[in-house]
Amino acid sequence: MFLPSNLKSKEASELINNTNLTMQLIQILLPLIEKENKDSNFNLYTEIRKELTEKFGGITTYTRSPATGSWKEEANKTVKDDIIIYEVMAQDLDKDWWEKYKQMMEKEFEQEEIIIRTWQIDLL
Repeated sequence: MFLPSNLKSKEASELINNTNLTMQLIQILLPLIEKENKDSNFNLYTEIRKELTEKFGGITTYTRSPATGSWKEEANKTVKDDIIIYEVMAQDLDKDWWEKYKQMMEKEFEQEEIIIRTWQIDLL
């Protein structure tokens, strides 16, 4: 069973013994960017994956078939992006930390907005 590393050993024990633990599931929708410097882009995704793994003890990445997001930029103009999804679980949602992290990713990916969404989930 995957256990987030931010759980203390007592909490990890309780998780194994008590299957009704409430967690936060956090998803980050990142644009799949293909710029001239592909190595730099690859390093950016790798760095974010490493940072989130270190902070949350694990990460799930949905990268095999990029999803496509679309939205209306203007009344008669639809914009599309290929995206990949990074997903982590945490016991608590630190909104201040996520807001700062979101701003950093928006700057690094040169995006007006990066979508981060969360759900409260129960582990069975």
